[in-house]
Amino acid sequence: MGFFDFMTEEIAMDLGTANTLIIHNGRVVVDSPSIVARDRKTGKVIAVGHEAALMQGKTHDNIKTIRPLKDGVIADFDASEKMINLFIKSIPALKKKLFTPSLRMVVCIPSGITEVEMRAVKESCERVNGKEVYLIHEPLAAAIGIGIDILQPKGNMIIDIGGGTTEIAVLSLGDIACDKSVKIAGDVFTNDIVYYMRSQHNLFVGETTAEKIKIEIGAVIDDLEQGPDDMLVQGRDLLTGKPKQVSVSYREIAKALDKSIQRIEDAVLETLSQTPPELAADIYNTGIYLAGGGSMLRGLDKRISQKTDLPVFIAEDPLRAVVRGTGIVIKNLEKYKNILIK
Repeated sequence: MGFFDFMTEEIAMDLGTANTLIIHNGRVVVDSPSIVARDRKTGKVIAVGHEAALMQGKTHDNIKTIRPLKDGVIADFDASEKMINLFIKSIPALKKKLFTPSLRMVVCIPSGITEVEMRAVKESCERVNGKEVYLIHEPLAAAIGIGIDILQPKGNMIIDIGGGTTEIAVLSLGDIACDKSVKIAGDVFTNDIVYYMRSQHNLFVGETTAEKIKIEIGAVIDDLEQGPDDMLVQGRDLLTGKPKQVSVSYREIAKALDKSIQRIEDAVLETLSQTPPELAADIYNTGIYLAGGGSMLRGLDKRISQKTDLPVFIAEDPLRAVVRGTGIVIKNLEKYKNILIK
């Protein structure tokens, strides 16, 4: 413990393709979409998070909305840095401080990330006053957030379906024994819905509308016991060019998402086929855990269970499982020192 430790603040961050969450003092203080609105003429950032999300798809030529992260990694270095900076500045407890404290940070990264991409995340955090930046792989953070003791010599399988990537990993002794990272997740599901609405209903809908459809009636099997009611969707008629409204059922969305879900199932089976036999025996007893926003698609647990013949459990509050785990890690840095990437 150094003399200046009282000036250091600890924050845990889940820097996601779709949402960024930050934990400070054990509480989620930031939960915002990872979107930046920028003025094209001056290059200035006008809005981030919720404000920028409201502008998405509704901007004119002088304003551009960007998502600085693609497939779980930084695609636009400058925008991501400004976004992280503004999110950190919006933390209530840090606003009251006279000067900016130095930060001790633990940040989540996808397991299939390259060295260069890792450095980009690290440098972004160091530029916003991050004095000590530790990185942790998302599946490990998600497992800790669910309440699994990952340091035990016992196999656990976790599927984390985020916005840009789906992380499938078998964990044991505080590390990843075998994993697969596929770039099929929330964003691809949204695009599937946009394409389906165009091809089946001749209706052109934006990303924001497709996202809303996914959340309200998104499903992956067409025989749910209690399916959601049909939803009215507004967009532009591709034939006449006029605004139009159609009714969409969850069965149609299940059909639209079918191919993408199949590819996730194949990746799950491939990971299981590479799992060492002793760990496979453990997974047979413990089952598979689902985390991330994508795991909230209705019927996904049932579908993966049928495909793998294993019990499948969804984490409570799956959207925050990863950031919860990261928050636990920063509180117990000594315990988890070995699983972090410095």
